[in-house]
Amino acid sequence: MSKQCIICKRKTATGNSVSKSNRKTPRTFKVNLQKLKINIDGKKTRAYVCTRCIKSDKIKKI
Repeated sequence: MSKQCIICKRKTATGNSVSKSNRKTPRTFKVNLQKLKINIDGKKTRAYVCTRCIKSDKIKKI
């Protein structure tokens, strides 16, 4: 599975977890992807789309 939105190309980002004592440890921020049936160039396909694109109606669901 590709960890990337097919519409906006959002993918896993990296950053730091910061504790109360200000120690920093690496972490990842994963995208909330959902598998949907959508039309891409007139073809019905299943694709991974982020919830931000689903909410903003950037896609046409089947």
